[in-house]
Amino acid sequence: MELLQLRYFLTLARCEHVTEAAGKLHVTQSSLSKTIQRLEDDLGAPLFDRLGRKLRLNEFGRTFLRRTEKALFELEQGKQEIADLSNPDHGTLQLAVTTASTLPGILREFRKNKPNVQFHVQMVTLEDMCTLLHRGEIDFCLSSPPIQGDDIECQMLFQDPIVVAVPLGHQYANRSSITLEELKDEWFVGVKKGYGIRDLVDSKCQSVGFVPKYVYEGDEPARLTALVEAEIGLAFIPNTARYPQERIVYLRIEDQNLVREIALLSHKNRYISRAAISFRSVVIDYFGAMCKPIAE
Repeated sequence: MELLQLRYFLTLARCEHVTEAAGKLHVTQSSLSKTIQRLEDDLGAPLFDRLGRKLRLNEFGRTFLRRTEKALFELEQGKQEIADLSNPDHGTLQLAVTTASTLPGILREFRKNKPNVQFHVQMVTLEDMCTLLHRGEIDFCLSSPPIQGDDIECQMLFQDPIVVAVPLGHQYANRSSITLEELKDEWFVGVKKGYGIRDLVDSKCQSVGFVPKYVYEGDEPARLTALVEAEIGLAFIPNTARYPQERIVYLRIEDQNLVREIALLSHKNRYISRAAISFRSVVIDYFGAMCKPIAE
């Protein structure tokens, strides 16, 4: 059994499609199929039920996949540990976020002490974050809401109130607060379903008797304030994402405890590099400073 066979199998098992898996591996479909066939011959059992180029993991495949993920996970941790010992002030941090409003400030602070460490940041849904976490493919996640699991380390960081952003010319722009019920006839701009803040807001609105009407749903939370300013719709915005825009007013929500919880997540068995440890300290200090009362 070869390491290459295991890597090919892992990719194909996750895609369950020969063409897609071959593309991700940058190999021909023929080469991929022959490698998997040799692996099945070595194991003495088929790992997939085949329907043309579409595959389904069978019972043998699902059992072997769990072992393969663990084996390749440990090898990757060893590789990262050696790299960390060789170059502790270099490397790349793998990050995933469902909330990005605080990320620029955090990365700026981290870069002051670790200028040579690079980042790869993904904005993902909660479902995708769970997958990345359980596979151990991410150093840290900033998630709202928190995710629980036997293999997940979860540290609560901050409670961030949700406010309503309205354009300067809106009928509610002269107010400082509003109830959810008063918003039932408004149009909104927001992120797509599956992102923590969207699911939280929709749930709270439904609890008071209405479903928010969205004229725009996207993947970029930072775009929402521009759409509000252009009077496309209102937006539910985390308090930490407020910007001093002259043409936007932010209203406190009166009648609901509409607060998102932000947590720092990691896989309990993933190797934590020295750069990652430093990053964790920066994140904790960053949110700790936000929680402290401002001295008069």
